[in-house]
Amino acid sequence: MKFVRSFRNLAAVAVLAVVAASLGGCAGNERGGAKLAGDTQTNAEKAGELNKQLGTEYLRKGNLALAKEKLERAEKYNPRDAEVHSVLAVLYERLGIPKEVDEHYKAAIRLAPKDPQISNNYAVFLCRNGRTDEGTKRFLEAAQNPLYRTPEVAYSNAGVCLRRAKRYNDAATSFAKALQIRANSAETAFQYADLELERGDLVKSREIVDKFLGTYDATPDLLLTAVRLTRAQGDRVAEDKYTRRLRVEFPNSQQFRSLTESASATPRNPG
Repeated sequence: MKFVRSFRNLAAVAVLAVVAASLGGCAGNERGGAKLAGDTQTNAEKAGELNKQLGTEYLRKGNLALAKEKLERAEKYNPRDAEVHSVLAVLYERLGIPKEVDEHYKAAIRLAPKDPQISNNYAVFLCRNGRTDEGTKRFLEAAQNPLYRTPEVAYSNAGVCLRRAKRYNDAATSFAKALQIRANSAETAFQYADLELERGDLVKSREIVDKFLGTYDATPDLLLTAVRLTRAQGDRVAEDKYTRRLRVEFPNSQQFRSLTESASATPRNPG
């Protein structure tokens, strides 16, 4: 079961070079908060922004040591930047330091209480650590925030969180809300159909699968779920159709490999 985080698009590395050049010769005044004429940022704030963007790039590339160095420096320059704290939280989660993760997310939310992306990402952390009620509350706050452009992501994440806690009815409600907002969300449709298959509601699962695959592009996860579902229903025609689609559309996928491996290990009884 997968969660989806939300991140802003940061500037490209080429832009960082321009920012770095603008800071040239100012190192001695970075702490002094000096401003150039017509400028709205202090030198310290510019340095903090540069280090934040560099640190985020290093984090995305998996260079945690350099990411830590740059992001901690960014925090030192501008401790009131909520996004710095949010990215630091992601870094410390990768480093396996949950106390720091929690502290930085809380700092980010104090500084930007109406930022839905931060709430969504903090909720992911809470749910991964078994704090279902706290996490779900944060997801719903993000989903109901009019500034959040992708509320379906928060509802879908809440569904994943609730499903992990075996609160299946609540999970189904969240997945349904996500699909009401964005009917073409393949990940949500997969999660919802797979949930209903797991708890034995084959009719509902089939309804979700057929509606999505009849309207939108397929994914390996959805097609594999369709194969498993139709097999459980004993619908050989539909099972063969979805198996063929998985083979033709995603021949190199892990899902198709797992299907062929299970078929060779357990031959299907003739109907």
